[in-house]
Amino acid sequence: MDDEGSQAGAISGGTGGGDGAGGADAGRDHADTLGLRIDEEDFRDGSRVDTPAVDGGEDRGQDETADETADEAQDGDGSADGSDAGGGETPPPGLRQRRRRRRVRTALTAMLVMLLSMVLVAAVGVWWFIDHYAGKVDRIENAFPNIPVAQQPPRGKGTNFVLVGLDSRSDMPTTGRDAKAPLWQEGMQRSDATMLLHLSADRRQAYIVSIPRDAWVAVPGRGDAKVNAAFSWGGPPLLIDTVQRLTDIRVDHFAAIDWEGFKRLTDALGGVEVVVDEDLPASEDGRAWAAGKHHMNGAEALEYVRERKGLPRGDLDRVERQHTFMRAVFEKLLAGGLLDDPLDLPDLLDALTGAISVDDRLSNDDLRDLVWGLRNLRGDDVRFMTAPVSEFRNIDGQEAVILAPEQSAFLWENLRADTMDVYARTYPYSETPLTAD
Repeated sequence: MDDEGSQAGAISGGTGGGDGAGGADAGRDHADTLGLRIDEEDFRDGSRVDTPAVDGGEDRGQDETADETADEAQDGDGSADGSDAGGGETPPPGLRQRRRRRRVRTALTAMLVMLLSMVLVAAVGVWWFIDHYAGKVDRIENAFPNIPVAQQPPRGKGTNFVLVGLDSRSDMPTTGRDAKAPLWQEGMQRSDATMLLHLSADRRQAYIVSIPRDAWVAVPGRGDAKVNAAFSWGGPPLLIDTVQRLTDIRVDHFAAIDWEGFKRLTDALGGVEVVVDEDLPASEDGRAWAAGKHHMNGAEALEYVRERKGLPRGDLDRVERQHTFMRAVFEKLLAGGLLDDPLDLPDLLDALTGAISVDDRLSNDDLRDLVWGLRNLRGDDVRFMTAPVSEFRNIDGQEAVILAPEQSAFLWENLRADTMDVYARTYPYSETPLTAD
């Protein structure tokens, strides 16, 4: 009882400020015995005694203090005996630890802010480039047929474009921001290539389905004819109406490029590598090609994709050549991702806007969202196919391509439902084969 009373008196004297250092020493001894955590400065000024610690007890507190002291000695902030280099009083271990943690938090916060700022600046830069060049895209007014919505196919999943390559008889550009001649004049242009581009809803896949230029289809208001006649007779509205009725797919957008723009775009890309599977002799409308890889500039590429008369299957082989070339273009454009190198983006967008025209429903916001949505698309995510063909037939003196009704209907159904993987599994040989390197 006498010992406990003397200890209590010592603590009381220390906290009351009467005995100075003696009271503080006694208080510290008693705090160690009871597991109390008492700040050095609280003893120094005699102001208070902390409440009992609840963070792990005496043994863990002694281990942590030993670790902190060792860390300080190793870092050069203090010495093993608790005195600093200047001979002054060393701050308590808890205070040193709080300061160290505060410095680490400050450094990490600064690094995080800097990293986020760099990402934000890069994203804003890419966004500005896309928005800037979207305003330069040539827009086609009144590209869609004037048909009530109720009479058009219902909207499916994903996004669908009609793409056309124009056989223009004008010596001046007809597509792109530098177009000097009209995109369409009745009887003056035919769609030399007609394709349906389907972008999956998740933007992870793209499917390009060619409709052979000689495909025999119903043209609204004109009767049966080759599909390329629809553009010649009625421009984009009649071609879109024809494709929608053929496929029962709602067309969302339209894009066109003439052959002059095709050459300029190819040259702007620095040419492309195209693999020719076998030796091909010269023909009436084409040059000879040796088997192997060819680096083609714009003029050579145009000659390659337009040849038809010397090919064994005529229009179908021509479509495959177009697919081979377009695959090479997409692989070059998307090899590292569309937006992976912002430094290349201005040249790419400048070439595209200089060569291509799109419908006026495709706003700048739509274009920006489209490019951003396709930023992770790669060349091998783009699949090429041809509308299924059942036979060739001579109709009124014209060599026509007849589409296979059942397989075509299944193709259009899966495009509409955004389930092209089902079609590919059902018809595994429908995709245009890759050429061997």
